[in-house]
Amino acid sequence: MDADIFVPLGFFAMVFGIVYFSIKRKERRQLIEKGIDASVLEPKRNVPSSLKWGMVLVGIGVGILLGKLFAAYTTMGDEASMFSMICLFGGLALVIYYFIERNTEKKDPPMN
Repeated sequence: MDADIFVPLGFFAMVFGIVYFSIKRKERRQLIEKGIDASVLEPKRNVPSSLKWGMVLVGIGVGILLGKLFAAYTTMGDEASMFSMICLFGGLALVIYYFIERNTEKKDPPMN
C-alpha cells in the first residue's frame, strides 16, 4: 500500500475539522449573545446509542459465525463468506435500530 496518500488525506481532515469546529463555535457564540441556551443545537435522543453499538457488534458476531459456517459447508470461499455475512448482519442491525428509534420518536417526540 502506498503511504503517499495519507499526507493529503490528513491535511484534508485537519482543514475540515478546523472549519467545522470554528463554524460550530461561532453558532454557539451567537446563540449565547441572543440569550438562547446553546443546548438546543444538540438533539435529545430517547434511544441510547449503546443500543445501536450493541446491536452492530452482535450483528457482526452473528455474521462471523455464519460466515465460518458457509465457508465450511459450501463451496463459497472463506474471505467472501466472512466479508459478506459481516456486512449483511452489521447492516441489518443498523436497519433494525433505525426502526426502533423511529418507533420511539413517534411515541415520544423529542423536546427541542
